[in-house]
Amino acid sequence: MTGPARGGPLAALGMFSVLPVPSSARVPGPGVLRWLPVLGVVLGALAFLPALTVWRGRDDGAPLLAAALVVVALALLTRGLHLDGAADLADGLGSGRPAEQALAIMRRPDVGAFGVAALVCLLLVQVSALAAVLGASSRGEGLLAVVLATAAGRVAVLHAAARPAAAGSSLGVLVAGAGAPAVRWTATVLLLAAALGLRLLTGGTPAEAAWAAVAAGAAPAAGAALTAHAARRLGGVNGDVFGAVVEAGSAAALVVLAASVTWS
Repeated sequence: MTGPARGGPLAALGMFSVLPVPSSARVPGPGVLRWLPVLGVVLGALAFLPALTVWRGRDDGAPLLAAALVVVALALLTRGLHLDGAADLADGLGSGRPAEQALAIMRRPDVGAFGVAALVCLLLVQVSALAAVLGASSRGEGLLAVVLATAAGRVAVLHAAARPAAAGSSLGVLVAGAGAPAVRWTATVLLLAAALGLRLLTGGTPAEAAWAAVAAGAAPAAGAALTAHAARRLGGVNGDVFGAVVEAGSAAALVVLAASVTWS
């Protein structure tokens, strides 16, 4: 198949979310990853909506429950794809086996003890960090925090995709190494600029805007560290690494935003 659908935004929607797209558009391609940050903005905005049923800003309502609803909504919107990848990667790396055996463990349909522990830790950090942010935020500020975290985690994947693909990875062969440096660094600069500007527009002080930019940068940094370790152990990256980078990157951004509540 040729044309704009191949590797375009509709392909990204079809591959990485449950949002409906024409079947003809569900064609992966090397260009599909460049749309991940945009998809993160869309998913973050949609996942934020359930929070408004139990939370009206700051301490008006239940910010902890609102945070949990956001995280659950994100899991549903993505079919748990990235969480599954994080669990598989944890099982593979936690096994301590050579690359070939670790990759075989990651391809199994079950989730082992390392995977369960990784999921519990990730979800605890994401929910508790977001709850801290929502408890000190207006609704506009809360929306910005969610969208920033979901977009930043996906910008981190653009950097992870610059690595060679691991052996036997069909997704890795399609997208790993396909992101041009100009694409991933442009996305990173735009993310940082948007974090700064939008935080100021939502009434934040210059210090709070700086914290937002640091949070935006924390996701690619955390993703780079995780990717380097995974690529060293597995001989490259695959879809499970990408999923883990999304979740770890988003969690890192939320932790920095939660820290800003305390220190800014």
